[in-house]
Amino acid sequence: MSRTAFWTGFRNSAPFILIVAPFGMLFGVFASEAGLSLIETMTFSISVFAGAAQLTALQMLEDQAPTLIVLISALAVNLRVAMYSASLTPYLGQATLWQRALVAYFTVDQSYALSVAKFETTPDMPLSAKLGYFFGTVAPIAPSWYLATLAGAVLGARIPADLPLDFALPITFLAIVAPMLRTAAHLAAAFVAIMVALICAGLPYNMGLMAGGLAGMMTGARVELILRNKGTWHDR
Repeated sequence: MSRTAFWTGFRNSAPFILIVAPFGMLFGVFASEAGLSLIETMTFSISVFAGAAQLTALQMLEDQAPTLIVLISALAVNLRVAMYSASLTPYLGQATLWQRALVAYFTVDQSYALSVAKFETTPDMPLSAKLGYFFGTVAPIAPSWYLATLAGAVLGARIPADLPLDFALPITFLAIVAPMLRTAAHLAAAFVAIMVALICAGLPYNMGLMAGGLAGMMTGARVELILRNKGTWHDR
């Protein structure tokens, strides 16, 4: 694994600590308020390592949603990670089994966005450098998430109620998603997902978010297919 690429990834990812830390603290506070013990909170955060899915599951558990709905919703929120994995496969698919297992665990929004952008702009990177860069991007993120979750769970109610920790969630996704909206398919997917989520906001258990996500993915795939077919037709 390339040490130089690792530290490049680390430096590129370091600014996300400013967002990940309050996000993790927010989850720790919510988990504490929901009645989870410190061990349960940390086990949840370390084993799942997916902030949006964790908050979704926690909120639904508090709302006493059926277990099946909780699982489906958490999986739906994290469905994007399956697409991340498919997108990373051409670049990291030749790694060893244990390396791919670590990549799978550490594939989060920040590591994916930075890595794909780097791999696309420097396609001649050797596999060792790609792995080094990927693990470098997550090196400041994972410890920050764990420690912030611990701090939120320990401090719990002692954190002032007017401290706006919840700003971290929307800012995180805006910072990641906005630079990646580069094509018509991306824009169409984002627009449809937002509109459907707003229209379905009244559905129980936050199912409107799931509907919006599915509608956005279907729209993006359809628009991309139309554009590819159009390009193929023009080439004839």
